[in-house]
Amino acid sequence: MIPQIHKQGTNTLGLLYYLYGKGTHEEHLDPHLVASFDGMSPDPGRDTAATKKDLQQLLDQPLRLLAADQRPDKHVWHCSVRVAPEDPVLTDEQWADIARRIVAATGIDPHDGAGCRWAAVRHADDHIHVVATLVREDGRRPDHHRSGKRAQAEARLIEKEFGLHQIAPGDGTAAQRPTSAERHKAERQGRERTAREELRETVRRAVTGATSDGEFFDRLAAAGLLIRKRAAPSGDLLGYKVALPDDLNKDGEPVFYPGARLAPDLSLPRVRERWSADARNNPASRQEDAVRTGPSTAASARRGTASAAWQAVLVVEHGEDAVAAAHIAAASEVLDALAKTSAAHTRRELRDAATAFERASRSHVRAVRRHDRALRQAARDLVHGGPALGRDEDGATTAMAIDMLFFLIIAAAHWHARKGHAQQAEAADRAAKHLRSAYQAAAAQPLGVLYQRGRRLSRPVLQRQTALLREALPGLAEQILAEPGWYALAATIADAEAAGHDPAALLADAVERRELDTADSVSDVLVWRMRRTADLPADASNLPENTTAGSRPATRRTATKPSTPGRRRSPKETSRKAL
Repeated sequence: MIPQIHKQGTNTLGLLYYLYGKGTHEEHLDPHLVASFDGMSPDPGRDTAATKKDLQQLLDQPLRLLAADQRPDKHVWHCSVRVAPEDPVLTDEQWADIARRIVAATGIDPHDGAGCRWAAVRHADDHIHVVATLVREDGRRPDHHRSGKRAQAEARLIEKEFGLHQIAPGDGTAAQRPTSAERHKAERQGRERTAREELRETVRRAVTGATSDGEFFDRLAAAGLLIRKRAAPSGDLLGYKVALPDDLNKDGEPVFYPGARLAPDLSLPRVRERWSADARNNPASRQEDAVRTGPSTAASARRGTASAAWQAVLVVEHGEDAVAAAHIAAASEVLDALAKTSAAHTRRELRDAATAFERASRSHVRAVRRHDRALRQAARDLVHGGPALGRDEDGATTAMAIDMLFFLIIAAAHWHARKGHAQQAEAADRAAKHLRSAYQAAAAQPLGVLYQRGRRLSRPVLQRQTALLREALPGLAEQILAEPGWYALAATIADAEAAGHDPAALLADAVERRELDTADSVSDVLVWRMRRTADLPADASNLPENTTAGSRPATRRTATKPSTPGRRRSPKETSRKAL
């Protein structure tokens, strides 16, 4: 349930005409009163003898107790209360109870004293509007300070008592939601999202991996945004506003949004923190970045992202709060960059993951940004590496990067949960679900190739690898051997041996340094960790068949020993169990 306190107004009758009208798209159905301050107020929706003017005069009557110079300039209080789409349709009696509780909690009409006159109007199944006059019956002003937070607190109680969808409590660091006017405007223009939401995503992507004001503003301009900069008399840049060229107001002028109104961390001082910290601590960092990003390819950028995410998990799990917060914020940049540069079959889920995780990137723990340089460099390399193909090494390294990022996002969710950041933890969990789906799409082909390579290994090689697995990972061996991904892991062990690595050491290192409790398939996770650590190609489709230790193509057979699982799933089934 979301209560929203709207801006105070001056025209009670005008608001009533809107609430009892048809709406901008005739979406208002059966407008009627469900509750009021006295329970007997006229209802122009269902009482043909009542008019909107009658209700307005009744609500505004306390104003006449005051002299003209004592009346508030803006006396109209307006609050909408909306339930979630999945919630059941509430009755008028239930909405009446909710309205009374909201006005009491916000100080508009408290139970223990004189209150304001108010009325609750319902013109849809999922929400009501409460209108009140901000003068009490005794002529004094109500105590409605921080009414928004008080309404939210009461809504959390109502959700539990009514069995409604429960929204995690916020901490004031969330980006501002689109207003109802912005949503209606987007609908009229045929947009999927409001201008505010489109601008927020565009600015967020522009700041990803940027290293200077100039690069940031160049990216905004390249994205087609209109930009207004605010400068001090000295010429120093103080802030900026952006607008969509086709988002116009009633006068035909572009509607500009300051960065801070898009999200708290998109103000110019906050975005500058990302690159100014690097410049202060390492003046040569920008030159190094330019050198590093020049030859970057999509595949190498993804492999670097996997390495940076791997190290960041440890920092989030065991580092200081300010450092962990910086890595979580930088993870948001990496998700944005990966979504922007990935192939079509993974782009939507990665974009949804980045959008969801945006809420998890901020909290009251202030990030010390200079510690997040490796992740920010990974984001920058992804952008400069350009779009990736959905196949071959590009596709396989995308799966590798998503696999590592999944565990980083899960670590962020656990960190927020420990800190009591309910909304951020929930947002990180939602992002992880989208990453699972993206991983399934990205991993199907490369894991299928490894699966077939593993099936073609000779019986002696598989037996030796089974023994090696049981010796290196005695607590996980039987689980891994029963998984459909075992053959892909067996192929990876063979590739590591052929490259001169000790597979037992690689396995032990991969398991020891990170938890695996959140993995659906331990074998799949170990495949990517081993291939990254041993610098093996993520895509094995062009590798020669491994012939070490007397291996020979193995015929397909049904296992008869406990050490070898029975039915193995197809490569598509294997990818669905990833993560």
